[in-house]
This record gives sequence, C-alpha cells and structure tokens, in this order.
Amino acid sequence: MMKHFLVAGLVGLLATANGQPSQNKDKGRMKKTAVTQADRWVDSVFNSLSHEERIAQLIMIRMHSNLGPDHVARVVSDIKNNKVGGLVTFQGGPVRQAQLVNLYQSISKVPLLVAVDGEWGLGMRFVDSVASFPRNLMQGAVQDSNLIYEVGRAMGEQCRRMGIQYNFAPVVDVNNNPGNPVINDRSFGEDKYQVARLGVAIIKGMQDVGVMACAKHFPGHGDTDVDSHYGLPSINKTLAQLDSLELYPFRRAIEAGVKSVMIAHLFIPAIDDKPNTPTSISYKAVTNLLQKDLGFDGIIVTDALEMQGIAKFYKNGQESLQSLLAGNDLMELPSTAKGSITAIATAIRKGQVSREDVYRRVKKVLHAKYETGLADLKPIDPANITEDLNAKVLPLRKRIAEAAITVLRNDNHLLPLKADKKLAVLAVGVDGGNNTFVEAVRQYRPGTDAYVFSSRQSESQVGAMVQRLKKDYQAVVIAVQNYSRRPANDYGLSRAERAMVNQLQEEMPAVTVAFGNPYAIRYFCDAPTIVAAYEDDSITHQAAADVLFGKLAPQGKLPVTICNNFKFGCGLTELAPPPAAVQGLPVVAPETVGLNGQTLLRLDSLAADMIAKGAAPGCQILVVKDGKQVYNKNFGSYDYSQREAVTDSSVYDLASVTKICATTISVMRLYDEGKLRLDAKLGEYLPWVRGTDKENLIIRDILLHQAGLVAYIPFYKEVLYPNGWPDSVIFAPAQDSVHTLRVAENLYMTPRYTDTMFRRILDSKLVPAGRQYIYSDNDFIFLGKVVEQLTGERLDHYVRETFYAPLGLHTTGFEPRSRLALSQLVPTEFENNFRVQWIRGDVHDPGAAMFGGVAGHAGLFSNASDLGVLAEMLLNGGSYNGKEYIKPETIRLFSGYGSNISRRGLGFDKPEKDNATRNDPYPAKSASSATFGHTGFTGTCVWMDPQHHLAFIFLSNRVCPNGGANTKISTINVRANMMETLYQAMM
Repeated sequence: MMKHFLVAGLVGLLATANGQPSQNKDKGRMKKTAVTQADRWVDSVFNSLSHEERIAQLIMIRMHSNLGPDHVARVVSDIKNNKVGGLVTFQGGPVRQAQLVNLYQSISKVPLLVAVDGEWGLGMRFVDSVASFPRNLMQGAVQDSNLIYEVGRAMGEQCRRMGIQYNFAPVVDVNNNPGNPVINDRSFGEDKYQVARLGVAIIKGMQDVGVMACAKHFPGHGDTDVDSHYGLPSINKTLAQLDSLELYPFRRAIEAGVKSVMIAHLFIPAIDDKPNTPTSISYKAVTNLLQKDLGFDGIIVTDALEMQGIAKFYKNGQESLQSLLAGNDLMELPSTAKGSITAIATAIRKGQVSREDVYRRVKKVLHAKYETGLADLKPIDPANITEDLNAKVLPLRKRIAEAAITVLRNDNHLLPLKADKKLAVLAVGVDGGNNTFVEAVRQYRPGTDAYVFSSRQSESQVGAMVQRLKKDYQAVVIAVQNYSRRPANDYGLSRAERAMVNQLQEEMPAVTVAFGNPYAIRYFCDAPTIVAAYEDDSITHQAAADVLFGKLAPQGKLPVTICNNFKFGCGLTELAPPPAAVQGLPVVAPETVGLNGQTLLRLDSLAADMIAKGAAPGCQILVVKDGKQVYNKNFGSYDYSQREAVTDSSVYDLASVTKICATTISVMRLYDEGKLRLDAKLGEYLPWVRGTDKENLIIRDILLHQAGLVAYIPFYKEVLYPNGWPDSVIFAPAQDSVHTLRVAENLYMTPRYTDTMFRRILDSKLVPAGRQYIYSDNDFIFLGKVVEQLTGERLDHYVRETFYAPLGLHTTGFEPRSRLALSQLVPTEFENNFRVQWIRGDVHDPGAAMFGGVAGHAGLFSNASDLGVLAEMLLNGGSYNGKEYIKPETIRLFSGYGSNISRRGLGFDKPEKDNATRNDPYPAKSASSATFGHTGFTGTCVWMDPQHHLAFIFLSNRVCPNGGANTKISTINVRANMMETLYQAMM
C-alpha cells in the first residue's frame, strides 16, 4: 500500500482516473465542485510539506531502468532525502520501468509527476521491446490530421499504461533550416500552418486521455545550426520575424489548450540581449513573452538543465534558481536536486524571489498532479505491459506509412511498375544482410534480382555496375537505405554511393526510393522518378512497394523543401500513365466543325500585321471548336532580333491569365468540395487578416473585384536604395540559407520579407463605403492564399496535382526554369526599374516575383496547346477524358455575370453587357454573353464561348523589350480582330 495523504482516497472516489469529477446534473455546480476538490487536495498536500519540501516539488530528476543498482540508489536518495517532485524516464525496459516507478512512488511523500521525453512514443525510450511511432517529419507528410490525432491518443494511452502523466511532446518547432542538427526530422516540417495543425492534433490526442502534453521548444528551435545539448545556439531574428513564423504554432497550441510549454536554451538577442542568457533563464522570454504576451498560464518547464546550452554558464543548482527567476514552474534535470533546493531557498531568504511567488508555482504543479490523476494513484500492473504498449503502434505505423509515402516525380512514367519490364533492385547503403524491401518487391515480382552498392565500394566501381544493369535490365529500383538521419557528413552517404544513384538515374529507367530523412534527397534532385519514404523499416518497405506497384495510391505531400525541384507540398497523388491529353486535342479541318478555313487564314495576315507594326515580336494562336483543334500556328520570334523563332513548345508568361487558369479553377474545385463558401468572410479562411479591415471582405466580392482593395501595390519600390539598387539585407546575388526566393537571375530575396508585403496589403486603404468595381491584383493574392490555407498546399503544387498533371499538361505551371529548358521560355522584357536584366523564365510581374514566382494573380507559364486542353475541360462542363474536375453547375455559376455594377463573373472576365451596340466591343463584337475568360498584361488571352463550344487562345510577349509602354496590341485591336474572325468563319 503506497503512502499518500488521508484526503487522497476520498478525492479519488470523487474523481475519475484522469482527475475529472463525477457526473453532476447541474453543470455549473459540477464545475464549482471540481475546483473545490482540486483545491482541497492541493491545500492538504501543500500544508503537509516543509518549506524545502515545497520547493522540491519544482524539481524533476532523471531515471533509467537500465543503469543498475547505483543509479537506483541515487534516485531513491533524491526521493527520500530531497523530496523531489517528479521523474523523467529514459532508456530501459517496460517491466523494469514499471517495477521501479512503483518503488519510487511508494517511497515518495507526495505522488511523483512522472514524465517522459517520448516524441515518437515510448519506443523512443524502451528500445529493447517497444516499437516507435514514426518521427514527426514522416507524420508531417500525412494530410489527414485525424490520423495524427490517433497517434497522439495512442501515445497518451501508452503513457497511462506505464504510469506516466506527462509527455514532453510534441515538438512544434518549424524546421526552416535543413541543416539543423538537433530538430530536423523531429519537426513536422517547414510550414508553420502544417506544424501547428499536426501539433495540435497530437496535443488533443494525448490530453483527451488525461496525459499532459508539452509544446516545445519555445520560442522555436527550428532555425538553428548548433545543437543545444552541446552549445548555446543563437537566432538573430527580429521579434516581428519570430512572431510571424516561430511563435505561430505555439499560439495555436495555447489556443488549443496545451497544458505545458517547454523553454529552449537559445540565445535570441531580439528577446533578451544579455550575454550568456539562454531563453530558458530569461525573464523576458518566459514571463514577458510566453506568459504575458501569449497569455499562457499552464505549466512551464525548462529543457534539460544538464544540457550545455545552459550548463556551461551555471551549475550547482544555480541553473535551477535562474530558471525559477525567469518564470519557469518545473526545473528538469538540474545538476543537483539538493543544490537546486538550497539555491532557491537561499534566494527566498535574500528576497531575490518572494515566498508567495514560489508557493504559487508549487500549488500550480500540485494542481497538475491532481488533474492528471495522481490523487488516485494506483500501482502499475506489469503483467502483459509490453504487449499493451505495442498494441496500437504497428497498426498505426502501417496507416501512417501508407498515408505518408510521397511520389515526388514520375516524369518517366515508370510508376506504377509493370510486369513487362525486366526489373532489378539496387540497395544503396546496405552492407549485406536481409533487405526487407527487396522481399516486398519480390511479392509482386518473384525472382527479382537484387544488388548492393555500399559505402565500402569506390567510385571506380560505379561505371561497371551501371553498364551491367543497363545490359541485363529494362528498369531498376534504387533503394537508398541505412543512411544517417543527421545532416552532418552528407547523411553518411559516400561520394561513390551518390555517384552510383545519379549515374543510374541518368542512364536508364530508374525509380529512386529514399528510406530515411527526406532532406538527403537533395543529392538526387534531378531524378526523373523519385519517392520519399521517410523511414527505413519493414512496414515502410511494404508500403513503398505497394505504392510502386500501384496497389496503393500515393497520398503524402513533402513537408519540407529539399531543392528547387522538390519544394514543400510536392507530391503526386495519381500514378496513371499519361492520359491522351498529352498528345493534344485532335486536329481536324475547320470545315468538319462548321468553320470556313479560308476565313480563318485571315489570322495569318493579322499576326503578320501585328509583328510588322511592332505590337509584339511573335505569338501563338490556337482555335478550338467542339473539342478539336482547327487552327494552331506560331508566328515571329522571341524578340525583335529574330534569332529564336516561336515554336509549338515555346512557353509564355501568362500574367493575369493566372487568375483564371490557376486560382479561379482552384476556388471552383474547393467550392465543389464544400470547403469554401462564396458568402464567407475572408477572415474565416485567413487567420492573419483578422483584426484588420480586410477580415470582413466577402469571398464573392473578392472574386468580382468589388471588395474595395486597391488595384496594385508596387512592393519593389520599397526595397530599392536611392541609387536604384535592391536592399542588400533583403536581397543577395546568390542563393544562401537566408535568401532563398529566386526573384531573377543573380537576385534572391529573404522569404521573411513576404510578411512585410502582406502587411502592406493589410494596411492599404479600402475604397470608401459602397461597392465599386476596382480590378485588383490584391484580390487574387488573397484568393491564392485562401487556396493554400484550405488545401494545406502551395498554390503551384495544388493546381499541378489537381489539374495540370491529370490533364497531361506538360508546360503549364509556375517556376518554369525548374522544369523546362531555357530555350523554351520566351523572354518578356529588359526590366530597367528593379531587376535590371532580361526577364526570361522568371515571372514578369515584380510583385509575383517577390512572392517567389508563385502568387494568385500572376506567375503561371504555358504554351497554347496546353491551355487549349484546359479550356476544353471548362467548355465540356468540367470533364475531360471521362474524368470530372469541376461540376458543370459550378462552371455555369462562376462564368455567368455575377455583378450588377460590372461585366465580371466570379473570377472570370466577360463581354460588356451592351457589347452588340458598343463602338469598342470587348472581347469581340460577336462574342456571346456566355463567353468567359481573361487577358494578361504581357499580351495574352484565353476566351471560351460555351454557346459555340469555341476557345480562342492567344499568347504573345507584347512587353518585349521595353515593358508596358507598348500598347499597340490594344490600340490596333489585335486580339479583338482575331477573335471576331472566328465568328466570321462560322458557316
């Protein structure tokens, strides 16, 4: 029978195992009664303790079950003699752990708060017999937060079974430094929204079963290159930068009711510039920032005080005193329990800290003990404990693996693997032994040959093995395995291993699968087909094989950016072979669909006239009628030097055509799925606009350009020095760890400045009351962010995977320099005001360029043939090749007139309502009122007329070479005259 207090038994009868009161019909009375019960227990315990014993409640010491009798004796001594308040469990075995916890609880005057640093479950500590859940980075690839909630709940159930009330998890650091040596794959990823969403799911799962969760490492350990176990990392960010990124997941965790926050050992001068002052002992960080500014009133615990991030500056209990003075409630793993108690008692005596303040924290800790069920503590039953701890791990590991496997690229269309190719598996990094991935592949392809290339082999052996594989096999699966999870020393991948993978990828059909930290894929970014598998175990091996052979559809999305080819949110969700659309729409004679071919030839002369008059140096023209190409021609050159002719594969900057061919179709899809409401307020979808006058803007009005936003904000003007050069803090001539956003050739921007750009939009003045039509890029910048918020993906990834890839569009997409040859990309202008260079393959719009080339208003590139397929899908009621992308009624709603004060549809431009009687009809005199589409500043347009099942696509670079000053394309009515010709050709 354990020694506890007389009131414990009474209180235990009135509370459930997790400290909740029994049911009471009067809910208000129940709440009052629960508080009284907790207070009675806390006061009874508190009053039974001496002054030093009260202080000792704030101290948590280390315990292992694998370090022998001397270690046990030290723990027993600290419990009996120093009356410590809690234990932090580390390595050992479940049965031994249970026995020791029972022993320690039985000798403790006050029930011990037992904690574990179990970020991926108890398998992280009981490595001899308990399986782990996947690390957070693999969970970050999972799109279903309900599954992550189940993980949190299962972790909590493990803790409860093991007599643990407190888990130092989850990590909610945003890992925005790929070289981070200590957080890295312990984070859910680089996106603050994803980290917050999944972190909250874990928190709720654990706390729903009565285990206290802990958001760590405040105020954010993700952007460091020093391990705080061995030194004191510095983060040189402003408070605004921290608030916009690192603090975001902590705010969401606090709002979600997290019970505890752990303070990191970091030096952040913007918070506290006192030398040798880690955040863990900084009053400004713990009390001012966390408690006062963020409003957190739960348990605050230090990171381990034995870590060198603080231990190199304080010892002998002084580290505990400094932590207490900063505002922490629990001191984890100090150098000495007795010394810590003495140091704090001395500080109270000297008036450095008030007795009342210390006692307030003691009672706070006692309340946490009550709330986690320690008032009704029962011994741990060791029978079947290992089986119980493992019960949910493997089934959840399997579900996570199946949901996380991420197909980053399938350009050679090898996936799903077919039986008609002679296949080999090459295991890279495996030094002999059984390879369970090979066995998983052999389940599908019995007799598959397997080879090993290990770190013991040299680069001189690469060529011979590649030639052998090329000779004997038609395809190879490269399994990169057994590499380090840490960035140091190239993740342990030798030069020979990297050379082997890259040469194979270049010389034969290959699928590369990375079983481990996905950051290591940086060495294989040119792979035509590559899969991120995140973990290297038999369950993940089987899930990867199931995806490779098409049994499972890939579902995962990359939680971090690896390189320009593979950025956050990347991940294919369909592995079907290229659809028929890759071949383009069928080509027929105009007469077969009721058009006069001779009349259409007038387009040739109109194009020639345009070039001769200097309206544009060249163009692509595509006419689609009844789902068939009846005219598809290219004219002129990339610029007036006439060195490069326009061809079918030439790709143009679409400018504002992005608004309909990326953003609007995404909004339509989300509307179909019930995720977006037209009459919702912007603040419902974008938390960061709340509290501003943009919060109540209506989505419908934003789509119609009548929300009152200013038309355009020249962001670039604020970042130029008086001499016209870009600010050297914001920009750099080469990409580095700070300046990662490509704006143009030899010009990279820090992504932190995008927060300033959004702030400029939020601070911009709305037009006076009353609806007005103001065509605004800012409308679609907001809509692009709404799409990202609702999908959890970057806009470019979402439209590629939802529309472009399934439709077979090869050229359509953002950031074309990462996908296409430079020779395909038509230059726009020589820009003199900002980037001072030829703009070719970088988005022409400077604002979109400063957003990294991806924005809701501009940034899309394409050729005419691809756009013809997209237009046909819309004209065909949202379906193409038997697959529905958007519901027909949604297309009718969005493409119809949506306003009584403008000609606009929802996202789409339309003809003037009095088009037939105007002297300046738009877009063409004969265009039906059902017509919808858009034009682009660079000299582009896409128009669709469902009444005639007709599409007109015109692409040019009229801004070449000197920008928007050349307006001839409009003054001589190039696009309007060409489109009118189509109607004249109807027989």
